[in-house]
Amino acid sequence: MSGRGAARQGKGLREGFTTGSAAAAAARAATLFALTGEAPARVDIPLPAPHQGRLNITIASVADDGLSVRAAVIKDGGDDPDATHGARIEAVVTLDPAFSGVGPHVLIGGGPGVGTVTLPGLPVEVGSAAINPGPLEQIRASVLEVLPDYFKGIALVVIEVPGGEDIATHTLNPRLGIVGGISILGTGGIVRPYSHGAWAECVARSLDVARAAGQTTAVMTTGRRSERFFQEFHPIAPDLCLVQAADFFAHALRAAVERGFTTVIWAVFFGKLVKQAQGFENTHARKAELDFGLLARWAAEAGADAAAQTAIAQANTAAQALALLPPDAGRRLAALLVAEAKKAAGEHLRRAGLAPLDVRYVVFDMAGTRSADGAGKTLYADGISPALFSPVLPLHPGAGSR
Repeated sequence: MSGRGAARQGKGLREGFTTGSAAAAAARAATLFALTGEAPARVDIPLPAPHQGRLNITIASVADDGLSVRAAVIKDGGDDPDATHGARIEAVVTLDPAFSGVGPHVLIGGGPGVGTVTLPGLPVEVGSAAINPGPLEQIRASVLEVLPDYFKGIALVVIEVPGGEDIATHTLNPRLGIVGGISILGTGGIVRPYSHGAWAECVARSLDVARAAGQTTAVMTTGRRSERFFQEFHPIAPDLCLVQAADFFAHALRAAVERGFTTVIWAVFFGKLVKQAQGFENTHARKAELDFGLLARWAAEAGADAAAQTAIAQANTAAQALALLPPDAGRRLAALLVAEAKKAAGEHLRRAGLAPLDVRYVVFDMAGTRSADGAGKTLYADGISPALFSPVLPLHPGAGSR
């Protein structure tokens, strides 16, 4: 997306950028003004690691703010506007040139309109501003890129969102224990349209391409992160078999059967697995609430003691619930949930009058795919062999023509 703040995909669908990218662009603009006295109309920023590429984003305003500089970007969600679409994301940057032999340092915090984390289970520590790790590093990189070599001091960046507290009432933040404003999010930096029709069509088209190549196994991932993790563990899978099905659990299964696929592998994190096990057709946060009472009962079947069951029933996130169990119990719970999810998958297909599928799972720990010793870490994995990805002919009638 170099050179663009938003782009079009598919049938004219316009991409946007995340709150993290907006904050990074505002921070970069403010830093440039502090250094040169010139207000940029647009800035070029990197996507958050490990993604490659850059975004070129329009700056709404840049001005002195006492001893600091304040810059603003208007969040653009593209054709997938959410609660933060149109929000004014501001960065207040203060440069302190005091010499440090190991500088420069970029310190980032949240101001008015950016929420504070008050409950465990999120990737940000309790008491910290709700700026996720990906955007945090994206902001830091965007500022470091423009600091001159001679600058060895501190760049203090404070992200603010006017009206953020009101905006947050239209999100899940209050339920997650994020108070006082919105979260600064965006693992990829880009917002891709999430409308049901657009994404469902994308899933179907991806399956068409794979089936036209003679593939009968599809790997359904819930996003780029789960897709990347699956590729790390199973590089044998051809790229065209990887389908970002997102939250469309039942739709993806039905579309696969309709196109002649015989096996579907779901690569998911623990939270999505719980919702699939609950039987939701769509696992998006706005459509499907995680039932912690039911999860606690499942945990009991997996061997959780009474104290853990009580704590899980009162948890705020799936990650927090999983962390309450010892590793062995966590793996047993994942296996139990996989069995429930497979039953739910079969029921979705039965109700649609479709043939059953061979449904398999690879489940990743929400804390990441690497354990302390650097080894690969999965909670559950069905058998996956290269033979699953051997092209089969003849093709299903109509493959690639829908």
